[in-house]
Amino acid sequence: MSLLIKNALAYKGGSFEKADVLIDNSFIRRISPFISSIGADRIIDCKDKYFLIPGFVDVHVHLREPGFSYKETIKSGTAAAAKAGYTAVCSMPNLDPAPDCPENLKAQTDIIERDAAIDVFPFGTITKGRKGAGECVDFASMKDNVIGFSDDGTGVQSGALMLEAMEKCAKLGCIISAHCEDNGLLRGGYIHGGEYCRAHGHRGICSESEWKQIERDCALAEKTGCRYHVCHISTEESVEIIRKAKARGVKVTCETGPHYLTLCDEDMREDGAFKMNPPLRSRSDMEALINGVKDGTVDVIATDHAPHSAKEKSLGLEKSAMGIVGLETAFPVLYTKLVKTGVISLERLVEMMSVKPREIFGIEGGEIKEGSPADLCLLDLERQWTVEPEKFLSKGRATPFKGERLFGENLLTLLRGEIVYEAL
Repeated sequence: MSLLIKNALAYKGGSFEKADVLIDNSFIRRISPFISSIGADRIIDCKDKYFLIPGFVDVHVHLREPGFSYKETIKSGTAAAAKAGYTAVCSMPNLDPAPDCPENLKAQTDIIERDAAIDVFPFGTITKGRKGAGECVDFASMKDNVIGFSDDGTGVQSGALMLEAMEKCAKLGCIISAHCEDNGLLRGGYIHGGEYCRAHGHRGICSESEWKQIERDCALAEKTGCRYHVCHISTEESVEIIRKAKARGVKVTCETGPHYLTLCDEDMREDGAFKMNPPLRSRSDMEALINGVKDGTVDVIATDHAPHSAKEKSLGLEKSAMGIVGLETAFPVLYTKLVKTGVISLERLVEMMSVKPREIFGIEGGEIKEGSPADLCLLDLERQWTVEPEKFLSKGRATPFKGERLFGENLLTLLRGEIVYEAL
């Protein structure tokens, strides 16, 4: 089917321009100020108000399958992603079985091939059993079928083990995407060890438990030349360590999440929907992350979409499971709270959600140009809506943004020219 999108505000070369875009046989065939509608199977008129951008890519999602399908399935998680404008996600290895060998990985990829609405690129684990200790996996046996290697949910506790992993991945040209958390510094904490924690009698997680491993790993990446990506950074110190490492030429990139850029521990409530790992930090941490977004230290915004059952999230801050959902709110939250308020530009947000993830992880696309795959989404930035978790396509419902009025809604998602979500 040929699809002609007329009068769109199309993202081209880092900026937006009015254009008609013709899509045929999976690819963008033509871009022009005017394209005749004769011969097109379908025409969508954007009326000079809808923004056409490369589909979002989330490099950090938990699809929970195999092993935990009561929390989420690949079918439900990718449907939620497609609704939000994502055309690709990278799935984390917190699974049963953990994808630590080709056989265990196949248990996941078989479901992806059967049920995924969009592209899913799985991570393999760094250590056997995703224990953050013990032995490294056989990276060579898995590298062609994974996007990279991560023990997400568990920090690699031994510097010697991480050195071994980086040396092997550097030789293979693979990327390590690290959850950085020193277990010896957690001390039973479950929210940030700041003012809210002290005022309400909770046990806190110190910032050093995150940044200490980032500091260690940046030094190891510098030594080995390994491509090193840091998951969900949340602290001021983490931003500065990565900023300095980049200045030294270390092959390090990083991500943060929408919640870390728009919430801090001053916003906490006695509700499991405000519990995630890493936790919401202080206002100064949030401001440092925003500055990192502005100056390019922070490369990517990823959701860390982590669905749990209603029961698992109903047990308060101390006992609820760690993690919130984020796919269906990510862009509207960031657009409403950062773009509309003038903190960052729309172009910068698109770069962080659509372009840079593809560049870092080698995922095709990221440009609206002739000959590129038609992995696109269409946004109405004027549309307002209220966050109602019961309407999510994800099986997860826990979000700290419940009830908020947001701007921006995805109307159409195309994967290689095929419509995988539509709300026109």
